[in-house]
Amino acid sequence: MRTILFCQNNYAFGILEPIKEVLIEKDYPYTWFITDKLVDGFPFTSDDYTTEISDLKNFKSDAIFVPGNEVPYYLRGLKVQVFHGLAGEKKGHFRIRHYFDLYLTQGPYFTRGFDKFKAKYKNFEVIETGWPKLDIYGKDKLLYQAEKKKLLNEHKANTIVLYAPTFSPSLTSAPHLIEEIKRLSSNSDYLILIKFHPLMDNKWIEAYKELANSYSNIKFQDEKNIIKFLLMADLMISDTSSVIYEFLLLDKPVITFKNISKKIHWEDSDDYGALINLVERNLNEDPFAEQRKTIFNEFHPYNDGKSALRMVEAVEDYIEKNGVPEKRKLSFLRRRKIHSIFGK
Repeated sequence: MRTILFCQNNYAFGILEPIKEVLIEKDYPYTWFITDKLVDGFPFTSDDYTTEISDLKNFKSDAIFVPGNEVPYYLRGLKVQVFHGLAGEKKGHFRIRHYFDLYLTQGPYFTRGFDKFKAKYKNFEVIETGWPKLDIYGKDKLLYQAEKKKLLNEHKANTIVLYAPTFSPSLTSAPHLIEEIKRLSSNSDYLILIKFHPLMDNKWIEAYKELANSYSNIKFQDEKNIIKFLLMADLMISDTSSVIYEFLLLDKPVITFKNISKKIHWEDSDDYGALINLVERNLNEDPFAEQRKTIFNEFHPYNDGKSALRMVEAVEDYIEKNGVPEKRKLSFLRRRKIHSIFGK
């Protein structure tokens, strides 16, 4: 099964790497597609990769795994949506753009949502597999434990607090929490790690880097792999970011500010000034521990570390039953949009 791993943003690397490992185990040929802006930070340079759509045409793939919103309809291969997050409340998560033949969902909440559209449009399939980015939770949850211990010892701290806001200007807490993060750092028991989305406004990136340079127990993290920091942290602070669900699935407390979800199973507040009290309350009492079970059951009830394997096997089964599509039928406007992004 010849496979394309299709990346438009660097967060796709961590989602697709577990799929890559399955492809290697099965001895399937694969290539990465990355955009020009991703070349300098591409972590798999020993793999076959390209920035040219023409190379993908010549590759003649059987399957294309996509954790983004678009993929060229004219490429040969089953076009598979594997998603780039767990925030179903965000605008566009359940939007059907008609570019995909197969949606591989993370859990029952997402499966129900896309099954409704499947019944409506009748031109794609939905299969629940779990999400490959979280396979590490089932395989090696303690991978960074030694590094965490070393960090805490170096900073003479007891607890790692992770601040990971969204980049969206209308939803991000970054402008509102910078002074509160500074106040929180006055407690030397806390080591505060700042991890921003790749698309965060550079203004706030620089402001928080300056903050980290001024306080010894605040560290700004440039490393791309947020999973590392999710595994190391004891508590997360955020807003409306899909990463909060990834953290909740580790059964650890989350504090958000002005989250837009209609079903909140963690501490959410409209009062940025309450940060210090909320951190203390959630670390000491963990009042939402029972509610977190809903996130596990609905969003990602898989802890066996085999979601990537299920995805590859789902694609194998689909192709065996239906064959490999040469291209996907789209409306004129959809085709024109793809041409504007990727060319013809």
